[in-house]
Amino acid sequence: MGIGCFNESGLDQSGLISAWLTIDLMQITRAAEYGVLGLTALARRPLGEVVMIETLCTEEDIPNSFLGKILQSLAKAGIVKSARGSGGGFSLARTPAEISALEIIEAIEGPIALQRCLDEDIGCEHSGGCALCALLAVAQERVREVFGRTSLADLTGRHIPNGLVRQARSRTHESQATIPLAESRATARAPLASGVDAGTL
Repeated sequence: MGIGCFNESGLDQSGLISAWLTIDLMQITRAAEYGVLGLTALARRPLGEVVMIETLCTEEDIPNSFLGKILQSLAKAGIVKSARGSGGGFSLARTPAEISALEIIEAIEGPIALQRCLDEDIGCEHSGGCALCALLAVAQERVREVFGRTSLADLTGRHIPNGLVRQARSRTHESQATIPLAESRATARAPLASGVDAGTL
């Protein structure tokens, strides 16, 4: 499974977790990332409010077709509810404070496993007495604790919608593009401002 946008250095002050986040199986995929983003968009609204997928995708800059499949997985896990029909969409099934980051990620990715030897479906012939497996097991439990005590409400409170960020950047680029034009116009008017007779120009 996988962690895209999360800040590794913020997971554990001791640095133990950070040291192992490069291991293959510990990579939050785009699916989990988009799932979290879509849920933060729902969490900004009153509980039970149905929101169309197109609206969620616009707010968080997420591919439309991708998010629909992810929300279906979250619906099966009891995290969201789906509503069909012309006014259909999705809504949170519980309050954001009652939904943990761990629950969201595992509903999409499956159980967190830092390494192949900790994956219940794969296993490891050395897991009984392997020092590395033992260390990874401790690290994995710490990761689960952090994600387990971090709620959707916590994530939403410190998240800025990606769609708003894109719009702000677009406006900034547009304003920067108009500066040279404004300067050229000011230069063209400079002779008049310095007292030169307009009739002589």
